[in-house]
Parts: sequence; structure tokens; C-alpha cells
Amino acid sequence: MLFISLGLVAGLLAGLLDIFVLKRGKKTVNKIFTVLGDTVASNFVSVYAMDLIHRVFFDCSLFKLAPIKTSLCFAHAGLTLAIGLLWILTIAMLDGRVFCKKETVKFKKTLTFTSILSVVLVALGMAAFTGTTWSKETFGEVDPDQMIVNIFSPAEGTSSEIMGTLWKGPVLQTVAVTFLFALFVFSSRALYMKSKTKEEGRRIFSVMLRKVVALILAIAFISGGIAFGVREFQLGTLYDMYYSESEFIADNFANPREVKMKFPEKKRNLIHIYLESMENTYLSKDLGGYMDENLIKPLSDLAEEGVSFSHRSEGFGGPIATMGCTWSVASMVNMTTGLPMKVPTGGNDYGTPNNFLPGAVALGDILEAQGYEQTLMFGATAKFGGLNYFYESHGGFNMLDYDGVKEKGWIPKDYKVWWGYEDDKLYEFAKKELTRLHETGKPFHFVMETADTHCQDGYVGPKTPTPRDSQYANVIAYSADEVTKFVRWIQDQPFYENTTIVLIGDHLSMDKKFFKDMDTSYLRTTFNLFLNPANNLQYTAEERRFNRYWYNGDMFPTILASMGVIIDGDRLGLGTNLFSDKPTLMEENGEGMDGWKFVDDAFSCKSDMYNNTILVGNNEPFDNKNITIY
Repeated sequence: MLFISLGLVAGLLAGLLDIFVLKRGKKTVNKIFTVLGDTVASNFVSVYAMDLIHRVFFDCSLFKLAPIKTSLCFAHAGLTLAIGLLWILTIAMLDGRVFCKKETVKFKKTLTFTSILSVVLVALGMAAFTGTTWSKETFGEVDPDQMIVNIFSPAEGTSSEIMGTLWKGPVLQTVAVTFLFALFVFSSRALYMKSKTKEEGRRIFSVMLRKVVALILAIAFISGGIAFGVREFQLGTLYDMYYSESEFIADNFANPREVKMKFPEKKRNLIHIYLESMENTYLSKDLGGYMDENLIKPLSDLAEEGVSFSHRSEGFGGPIATMGCTWSVASMVNMTTGLPMKVPTGGNDYGTPNNFLPGAVALGDILEAQGYEQTLMFGATAKFGGLNYFYESHGGFNMLDYDGVKEKGWIPKDYKVWWGYEDDKLYEFAKKELTRLHETGKPFHFVMETADTHCQDGYVGPKTPTPRDSQYANVIAYSADEVTKFVRWIQDQPFYENTTIVLIGDHLSMDKKFFKDMDTSYLRTTFNLFLNPANNLQYTAEERRFNRYWYNGDMFPTILASMGVIIDGDRLGLGTNLFSDKPTLMEENGEGMDGWKFVDDAFSCKSDMYNNTILVGNNEPFDNKNITIY
């Protein structure tokens, strides 16, 4: 009611100004129709504009808001009045009652400075609005830690299609609005109204007033843009990252250099497949998913042959996303070090040679010390996010990324699809490399990540079937089918008998559009599956499979355990061996999601131990002193 009432008052005010200032409507009935017309038209345009703004910036229709906030009611009234006044001005200029006239002003240098300042502020404010909206639409719910870490990391290798939307979207929008605003600000013409007493007319809007109004609008623009970005990116949590300290990481860290481990005499091979944005959400509802159709049926069928861990009492589930674990680079760091990828708050950064978590011990370090041949393969460049530095300094991996396969001549030098090369080629190249690894005679560790299911909408290749209306659904279904075929190929190889395969979604999908109508109470988790684990695991799959609350970092000791490695205390880094009877950090610190919140909050806080030990160091080789063979 307040929304309608304030809008009507603003519209009536504009209508009254119309008939008293422009003298439109000589008869009473005409004046009434003029006021009513102005009121209805200005309210209609205002409501439409506000609904459009809400759909673009907040992904929600204005008409679905109940109740409407008081601030929106006053915003509607102000916009209605502004639209009404703009309409009156337009009519007045068209019939010649109001005209422009060049005007000389005093304090020209000062006004020029304020004009430039106004334009800069509007440009920054518009960039904040459009950039935030683009980021949310393109990458989904980007956490502040991801945004800050990415600032400290290389951005090479980003998909050209995604970068194309950046130029066509926020950059173009910001330039267009800034250009129009600059025309308004730098105009040297004042508005005059025809007057019977003054031949030159009566000035109603001077150049000086325009400069003042422009500055006020610019300040409002930059303030609104910053407030919008702070809210959407939850930047209030940055206080915890930089200033709120916690000893949680230091108190719970199991240093891999000090933990005793036993490797089997015949070492098992490891194939670790990161599935881009692969969620349990894509399963049918009867299996724990959210879809009417099981989009990843090949994977759910494959899971019957292995072990997957679920937070549910039955059905598929998986790890619960925490701070520092919600994007691809962070996911790889979590699962191989047992540590979150935290914001560098001590003057350190990520993604430089020999400086990507130099104080950490990763899975690659441990396996390298045990004589493993190791390869990393994915379709993008490993320079993205500094992954090349991480894998080179923590295991000396062979790099068969986008750049690596070009060097081998497997794709032409100028070939570029999606993020580099598509998944159809990834599987083809992976078969070549796995065959080579087997022929070395050494135990091997092969890591790969798919990419076709990356947001937005995924990549549709020549072989991708498209029977569904949703492009993303088609890409997801095809990806599940192809990776299952790849696993079946592995199972037919002579090395499979002594090989453990780990498949896991790297993080939740960031494709905001695909999930826009989803019930927010549904807990989204990533798909996980262990195939052909070692036969000496302490507990059976059924005993430890369900009702598990865990995060990506728990994969570090769990993967080693699946290879037959016995870990003293069943914990490495901040990760817990899920095959053991030891509770995870989430399970230790609360019941259900309370434990998740406790750990998530603790990961968000500043850690002196992390800053002073993990983020610094000299990449000392892992020395095997606490590892024995059984």
C-alpha cells in the first residue's frame, strides 16, 4: 500500500506541475485528464524500470517481493517524480516553451575539475554495478576469498568466450553510460523558459546547477555501486580474513612431514579425475538429486561398483563447500594438501615460481618421493591461477595442458576451443599418456580435469546430443556419458588391476541460470566416487559411507588410504581419512550443519600459522623419513 500511495503522490505532483507550469489543459476536465495521464504514465514507467533493474541486478521480479521494503517504496516515488519531470521537460522543449542557450560560467577551472571527477565517479560506479552483475551471472555465487585470491593469481587462459561477454557486457555498458553522462556534464548550455517580461527568457537550469546536480548524482552512483558490490560479494567477511584471528588451523594441523605412513610394497597407481562442476544435484530426486531426470545416469550406475561418501542417511551426497574451497584451483589445492586456499594476508601471493604454498606438503610431493611418474592434463592452460607453479613445485608433474599438447604437436598451434581444447580431445590424449605412463614401469599418478561443463551453459561440441531444451543439461549428460566411457577404457587396460580411480566434482557449478528456480533449502554437493580401492581398508564402505560431514580437504588422506597407505592417526593437513573411524573436523565440532558452520567460520579467519608457515618456505623436498613399507 505504501508503494502505491507514494507513487501516486509523486505522479500527482508531476501532473500538477504539468498543468501549472506548462499551462496544459485550458478546461477543468482537460486538466484532470492531464494530471491523471501523467500520474498513470509516470508510475507505469517507474514500475517497469524498477522491475527491469531487479531482474538484471537481483535476478528477481519486483512483483515477487513481499512485502516490498520501505526503501523501495521511496525509490519508486523518487523515480516516478523524476520520470514525470523529464516528461514535462521534453514536452516543454518540443513546443518551444523551454530552450537551450549557451552560458559563460565563472570558476571555469574548478568546474572543469568537478566535471571530470563526476564522470570518473560515474564510470567507477557503473563498473561496480555492471561488473558485479556480470561476475554473478557468469561465475555464480563467487565468494570473497575467491575474488581476492584471483586478484593475486595469474588470469592467463580464461575462456575467450567468457572474456567476450565481459567486453560486450559490463565494459560496453559502462562506456555507454559514462559517455552519455559526460555529454550532460560538459554541456555549456543552460535551460531557459520563454517569458513575457524578459526577452531572453527566464533561466530555470543553469550550467552551474547542472555541475552540482551531476556531482550529487555521481556520488550517489559510486556509493550505490560500492554498496551493491559489498553486498553481492559478501565483502563484509573480509574483516574476518584480515583481522579476526583463529588458532583453529594451527591446533588441528597434522603435518605430513611428521605423520608416520606405511606404503604397500607394490605401490598402486592413482588416476584422479576432477569433473568440472559435477554435482549430485543432477541426479534424479529418488537418488538424492534435484532433477526429474537423472542427467548423470552413467556415473550413478558406475558408482554401484565403487565407494562414494554421502552426507545423507541414504542416496548420493558429498563434501560440503567451505571457505577457500569453492573454485577449481582451490579445489585441487584442498584435495592434495588438506588445506583451504586462504586469502594471503601477510604480503604473500599465489602463482609465482616456487611460491605457491611453498610451506605445504602435497600429495604430489609424497608420491614423487616414492618414485611415482606424475602427469597433469586438462584443456586450459595451467598458467590459469598459477596451477603450473603448484604442480611443478609440488611433485614435478609433466604438464599436458593446452600449452603442453601444442608443444607435442597434438593440436595445431592456433587451435583454440572453449578454454583451450575440448573434452573429446582430452580423453583421446589421456589414453595416449596413460599408455605411456604404464610403459615406464614406474607407479604413476595421473591427474586430469574436464572443462566442457564449465559455466555459462557449457560447451556443445560436434558430438554432443541436444535432445533437451536446456543446453547445460545436454552438456552435463554428455559429459557424464563420456567420462564413464573413458573409465570403462581404463578398466580394460592391463594396469587397472593395480590402479585406484578417484572421480570427484571439483566444485559446485557456477551456472547461476540453471539453478535460479531451485529450492534454496536443498543442499548441493559434488559427486564423488572411488573405484578399485585397495583391499586392506580398515572399514567397509557401508560402515563409513553415509551420514558423513566433510570437506574437500578430507580427500587428501582418503585418497592415500584408497591406495593402500596406512596413515598414523588417519589425518593429514586438516583432512581426515573417510575410510577410518576418526571423525572429520566438521563431525568433531558440531552436529550436522552446525559443524560445517564452525569449520567454515574458522577457515574464514586469519591464521598466523598459515601465513607464516604454509605461504612461506623454500619447497623443501619431502624426505620419506616417516614412511615405511609393508
